[in-house]
Formats: sequence, structure tokens, C-alpha cells
Amino acid sequence: MTLSIGQLATASDVKVPTIRFYEQIGLLPAPIRAANDRRVYDATAVRRLAFIRHARQLGFSVEAIRNLLDLSDNPERPCGEANALAVHQLEDVEAKIAQLETLRDELRRMVAATCDGRAADCRVIEALALTTET
Repeated sequence: MTLSIGQLATASDVKVPTIRFYEQIGLLPAPIRAANDRRVYDATAVRRLAFIRHARQLGFSVEAIRNLLDLSDNPERPCGEANALAVHQLEDVEAKIAQLETLRDELRRMVAATCDGRAADCRVIEALALTTET
């Protein structure tokens, strides 16, 4: 099976510019070139892009994905590094969730303190002004 870059984009649900970017930064190997100098990909590229896309959806950094791909390419290596990367990513996600919960609570307080009067008396404006002064 050989695919053009457009077919690869469709098969992997990754946009063409993103595929080119992944090639430039080395996450995706440079493709074989056909006689007409067009990129030609195979099923391995589809699987690799699916791996990258899923890792990005989980929020892994490009460098972490590079390390995970290296582990995937070298299956004889121990998976401790992959576990460590996943633990680090989980910690980052949990920290972001905590930040979002704090934001939600603050927004709820602001919305609960609604005002039907003038902007000068608006609790939302007042709450925002207080947070910028600290």
C-alpha cells in the first residue's frame, strides 16, 4: 500500500501541514519520493501518525513523544521511561485540572454576585479589578 500525503492525511486524520512539520522535526521519517518527486507513504506512516496524534491528544510534549517513539522503535528496551513520561504527564494534567477548578470557582462567585445596575457597581468588574491589583 502506498499513499500520497493527502491520502495519508485522510487515513491518519492529521492535516498535511502537520505531517510536513512532523517530518521537519523528525517525528516522522522523511518519506520515499516517487519518480515525480512526490512523497510516498506506507501503512507504517499511518500507524506512526496515529501514535503521534493520540499522544498529542493526551497532551504529551513533542520531546516526550520523541522519547516514546524511540521506545516504540526499540521494543527490547525497558518501559520504565515510558511509565515515567506517563506519570509526569498525569501530574501535569492533574495540576491543570486543579487550576481549572479554581478558575471555575472564581467565575461562579463572580456570576453569583450579579448586578442589574451601572457598570460602576458591577460585581464582575469589581472582582476583576481586585484580582489585577494583587
